[in-house]
Amino acid sequence: MNHRKIFYWSITVALAGFLFGFDTVVISGADQSLQDLWQNGELFHGFVVMASALWGTVLGAFFGGIPTDRLGRKKTLFWIGVFYFVSAVGSALAGTPWVFAFFRFLGGLGVGASTVAAPAYISEIAPANNRGKLVALYQFNIVFGILIAFLSNYLLSGIGENAWRWMIGVEGIPAFIYTLMVLTVPRSPRWLLVKKHDREAAAKTLRLIDPGMDVDAEMQRILADHAETDKSETIFSNRYRFPLVLAFLIAFFNQFSGINAFLYYAPRIFEIAGLEKSAALLSSVGIGLTNLVFTLIGLAMIDRFGRRQLMYIGSVGYIISLSLVAIAFAMGIKGMAVPIFLFLFIAAHAIGQGAVIWVFISEIFPTHLRAHGQAFGSSVHWVLAAAIPSLVPVLFSSIGAAPVFAFFAFMMLLQLLFVWRMMPETKGVSLEDLEKQLMMSNPANLDPPFLKK
Repeated sequence: MNHRKIFYWSITVALAGFLFGFDTVVISGADQSLQDLWQNGELFHGFVVMASALWGTVLGAFFGGIPTDRLGRKKTLFWIGVFYFVSAVGSALAGTPWVFAFFRFLGGLGVGASTVAAPAYISEIAPANNRGKLVALYQFNIVFGILIAFLSNYLLSGIGENAWRWMIGVEGIPAFIYTLMVLTVPRSPRWLLVKKHDREAAAKTLRLIDPGMDVDAEMQRILADHAETDKSETIFSNRYRFPLVLAFLIAFFNQFSGINAFLYYAPRIFEIAGLEKSAALLSSVGIGLTNLVFTLIGLAMIDRFGRRQLMYIGSVGYIISLSLVAIAFAMGIKGMAVPIFLFLFIAAHAIGQGAVIWVFISEIFPTHLRAHGQAFGSSVHWVLAAAIPSLVPVLFSSIGAAPVFAFFAFMMLLQLLFVWRMMPETKGVSLEDLEKQLMMSNPANLDPPFLKK
């Protein structure tokens, strides 16, 4: 097994996650400046200016399975890089809120499509025993991008009234580098076999992955599994009902933790908690650093302890931290209490949902439907990621922060029940064996774990 090449290809593709994280969070530093500049009210600011990228992400995720299947994982990833670059430059130069929203929307298309193409690609080149770590590199790069965005915002915040343009425009540099790097990775061997029927090109990539592999036997195994499938079926066919429910619920609970709402408005939340503007921005950097450290811990644990165990840890951490934040806001506690509780919240997310979601969704659908299954899970994730942060400014001004965080804590109690009663363990099982076991399992008998290594 050529572990060095597999790691290089995985980290290169996972850099799409770096741009995802940077793009998602960089707007938080420009939040107040943009509202002061265009002054169109809380609802317009939330839905058009702040959430325009998220609405693009919804469409990118929803339709991302189409180019991922037709053009291939590699070409789709290349065009994602182009979209990121154009979005960064265009948003930085925008003169009106509508032009700004348009270019942010383009970047959102890249973010949404990357959540389909990148995990699908990595899962298809990774060996089963390291698949969790390698796919989770995508999540690591997301949180690394978040940290760099928070740090960049802090460093650029004092350069004048147009600081927000530099905050957003600087993303063009890593976007350009990523676009060039992704040209160096090979095409997915499973996509070449199943979608393009190109045995020669697939064999070449498989030999690069593992020079000692019996390539003919491996291709025969992949094709035999594909031959058993009904080519007219979709992810909505009855036999895929259980994976579909799993993808929906893990994406649903991911956003009802409040993670994107918090990341988008972290400086504003810290100011509500009593911190000055500069301290709020600096605390945001601390959030990014906490996210990075605990994501690394999650990466180290995911193939050793499994996806379910990380979700248990994350769920309990969510419930405790969000409850403490809600109590602090309800009692009017000011100072560093809320940031500390939110650091705990971020740590819980990084070890649990953050490390697991993209790995899990990329594993539970068969190769011929993986892109569409990934698109479904990503779409659910991003519809909620657009809707929930869009409502935050209105909710904070109308009912206050305490009820909002209390609601998120209650939803995480429901997530804990989902993990306990429904979520299967997928670690260490080949993609083809996972397909068989998920299809053979009786969805009515939901007592996990029903998958065995």
